[in-house]
Amino acid sequence: MMMSSSNILPLVTFLVLVFFSSGSWAANNSLNGDFLQCIKKNEYSSIPIPIFTPDNSSFTTIFRSSARNLRFLTPNSTQTPQFIITPTHESHVQSAVVCSQKHGFDLKVRSGGHDVEGLSYVSDTPYVLVDLINFRNIIVDLKEKTAWIQAGASLGEVYYQAANKSNNTLGFPAGFCPTVGVAGHISGGGFGALVRKYGLASDQVIDARIVTVDGKIYTKETMGKDLYWAIRGGGANNFGVLLSWKVKLVPVTPVVTVATISRTLEQGATDLVHKWQFVADRLHEDVYIGLTFSVANSSRAGGKTVSVQFAFLFLGGSDRLLELMEESFPELGLKRNETTEMKWVESHVYFYARGRPIELLWDRDHATKSFLKIKADYVREPISKSGLEAIWRRFVGGDSPAMLWTPFGGRMNEISEFETPYPHRAGNIYNIMYVGNWMNETESEKQIDWMRRFYNSMARYVSKNPRSAYINYKDLDLGVNRNNVSEAVGYVQARSWGRKYFKSNFERLVKVKSMVDPGNFFKNKQSIPPVSTWGKQ
Repeated sequence: MMMSSSNILPLVTFLVLVFFSSGSWAANNSLNGDFLQCIKKNEYSSIPIPIFTPDNSSFTTIFRSSARNLRFLTPNSTQTPQFIITPTHESHVQSAVVCSQKHGFDLKVRSGGHDVEGLSYVSDTPYVLVDLINFRNIIVDLKEKTAWIQAGASLGEVYYQAANKSNNTLGFPAGFCPTVGVAGHISGGGFGALVRKYGLASDQVIDARIVTVDGKIYTKETMGKDLYWAIRGGGANNFGVLLSWKVKLVPVTPVVTVATISRTLEQGATDLVHKWQFVADRLHEDVYIGLTFSVANSSRAGGKTVSVQFAFLFLGGSDRLLELMEESFPELGLKRNETTEMKWVESHVYFYARGRPIELLWDRDHATKSFLKIKADYVREPISKSGLEAIWRRFVGGDSPAMLWTPFGGRMNEISEFETPYPHRAGNIYNIMYVGNWMNETESEKQIDWMRRFYNSMARYVSKNPRSAYINYKDLDLGVNRNNVSEAVGYVQARSWGRKYFKSNFERLVKVKSMVDPGNFFKNKQSIPPVSTWGKQ
């Protein structure tokens, strides 16, 4: 089907032949040599597999290329993989799964590198990294209004292809950042400016292809309803290696309207944010108004203030948007000269890197890398003005912190929390993403400490029992799996963070994991644990 790679076979064959003829690194290690022989001779592959070792001059470049968080790229942060495989065919992934198991290697799979805790490319034990950088075909079917998307494609590539093939009539509801990889984003839920109109990226999935622990490829028809349920929001990497998604593309208007308005505390931001909480999730579903918070210099001498940016996306023209704002949120004072009409696909460049050409959506590596820490919350009750003022006082104490508040409502209220593993549906007004972003490693301890203290101070304002979190904003502060414990104890430990991400859906995910990967081959510090001794504590 879409997995053809004939155009790169000469290069792949050259890489493999050179490596096997001069691989002194492998010759010095019998285990590594056995793994290479397994890869070379395995029953799945008829196409040479692109494989790199630390002896290869491209190894470090490939390892660092897709990783975004400098916290996990410093010399002392982690060991590097024994091998990097960059598949060009599905059988390459099958081979990596089978041979890694056979020879005792951990397996990590990376699609975009936006894994903020590095779990897709960090391990404490010898491991093999499957990097899906070359696994990114997108086939759009205009008649069906669907697309098959390989796991390594970026969101920007999906947006561009959907719009280009459909003459700007079809889109895909997913995140703002175009360099995020499709596999992980969809498998954790995935939301952006169309969340109120169409729900999550994972809500659009209608088929998938996944390699499980037995090395076989399964589709919706063959994997069974439980596994198909689990991978659409429960993290597909918990259950196998996701190869591709088939998704519904959604209608978008030929013209959309965007706008950004910034207000500081001195300009009445507190009142506006307070009112936003009562209207943003109840507006017409074609309207999205997200908030971005940052620290700015105050008009008062030497002081700091909070700056709030109100970001609009409306599926329609500016006249209608202005009417809706006058009806529902006149306090914001949106004016015509503050709006811009454009194509839906262009809005992803507008919000991400305004002024850049549309071809930016194809550029996977234009962003500057930095040290990152991210946390998340969900808000179910509006925060009072006094509560907001208390938040601002703490927020201005950080070194260039940021918050993003994403409104829900609309379609999200219509889907049951049990429909997929992602449970944060009706009753949630908005999601909060806390972002710490810095450039020098010496600042890491201070930045992370501030982030943790600020997050703790937010507890009184956000969801409770459990305090919910978002699996795509993974946070190891919530707890990790530990080795050398009984299955029952391991399950109880994992439940502490599992219920924050998945609420009561966590128990069903554990059951699915126990069925499809009872030996826990696909694992990381916050992976779903298998529990055969169900119910013991």
